[in-house]
Amino acid sequence: MDINHLISEYGYAALVIGSVAEGETITLLGGVAAHQGLLRFPLVVLAVALGGMIGDQLLYLVGRRYGTKILRRFSRHREKIHQAQTLIRRHPYLFVIGSRFMYGFRIIGPLLIGTSRLRPKIFLPLNIIGAIVWALLFTTLGYVGGEVIGPWLHQFDQHVKRWIWLILAIALVFCLRWWFRHRRKKRQRNASED
Repeated sequence: MDINHLISEYGYAALVIGSVAEGETITLLGGVAAHQGLLRFPLVVLAVALGGMIGDQLLYLVGRRYGTKILRRFSRHREKIHQAQTLIRRHPYLFVIGSRFMYGFRIIGPLLIGTSRLRPKIFLPLNIIGAIVWALLFTTLGYVGGEVIGPWLHQFDQHVKRWIWLILAIALVFCLRWWFRHRRKKRQRNASED
């Protein structure tokens, strides 16, 4: 099992999927992989931007459809939600592009935007622009960080197999332990029924 081969083979798909759910970490790792020559930098930016755009678009649509119901559950944060919605109405362009850069707004931001009833024809192009800027910035940071992390990654591949065997051995010990306990309890139940 060669981790570099796996990254080269499935890296772009993993970047798209990972960027839908969580962004910065996967984007930085994509930049590191591009620095190592395992992936191509422009394709990393494209994959990450696509995943980020899809994730935000889905959350925006959920916000348009169910946002009011979802936000009712967060009654403790009603004031903050109101402030964010006011900001969306005043500066929709800045909020749509900037929400992916605001800590804690990665998931709630597009949901709030959808709830605010910002029209899809405005949200979609801004979402694309924001996703490209975000992907370019974090991929570049990962690429630059690859200089520092690169030597560690070469050693990581050598240690992966050992860690996998160790984890499997520990899992086997726990499974056997559970099986023996389960078997002993079953015997005790059968003995007490007799």
